[in-house]
Amino acid sequence: MKILALDTATESCSAALLVDGNVRAHEVEMNRGHAERVLPMIDSLLSEGHLSLSDLNAIAFGRGPGSFTGVRLAATVTQGLAFGAGLGVVPISDLQAVAQRVLGGVGATDPSRARVLVCNDARMSEVYWACFEQGDDGLARLEGEEHVSKPSEVRLPQSWTTVTAAGRGFSAYAAALQMAVPSVSFASAADALLPRATEIALLAVPLVAAGRLLPAEAAIPTYLRDNVAHVAQAPKPTR
Repeated sequence: MKILALDTATESCSAALLVDGNVRAHEVEMNRGHAERVLPMIDSLLSEGHLSLSDLNAIAFGRGPGSFTGVRLAATVTQGLAFGAGLGVVPISDLQAVAQRVLGGVGATDPSRARVLVCNDARMSEVYWACFEQGDDGLARLEGEEHVSKPSEVRLPQSWTTVTAAGRGFSAYAAALQMAVPSVSFASAADALLPRATEIALLAVPLVAAGRLLPAEAAIPTYLRDNVAHVAQAPKPTR
């Protein structure tokens, strides 16, 4: 199986190439300039692997939530590459990718980290967040839904006790999140984690194997905060 993965939803710009279970990746953390970096990363990976796009089984991408421009960039690049090569696409949650970094590779299990609360910084004093539990295959499975909200509104499933915190929302809004979810341990370097193409490729494997590919035009971003795309209308003057 050969999967190309890319992600530009956050400060992390990354691309990964998975070939028969082995992953090679390029990544860099940057505040801007993802559009200029991601395509050279992809070209380099394909060259190193002596592959062309037509040799791939699918393209996976970080579909968000994340930066409006970053999520849109990943979807646009994926659409262009997939259309040109006649490939199917696999959208993967950027929150799920962070959870997978905590859980480890495919087949890895660690009972102490089997449940993960991911909170990514959504700016505007909000967080993108979701709860994930490790499946029997070692992959992160969504528990409930993905959300965007104030840190004070983050909640855990009632039955959850031991939970690992992950994502930069925990460093950006530490005090508010400690009050919202006091049972979560904050004593972890996982609060510095960003999504990466490596985990996006791993999460795409069972979907590609099951033939659950979408057409190129279905490479659509997930913003959660849809209203960021709209320009507020100025109030009309009163007489």
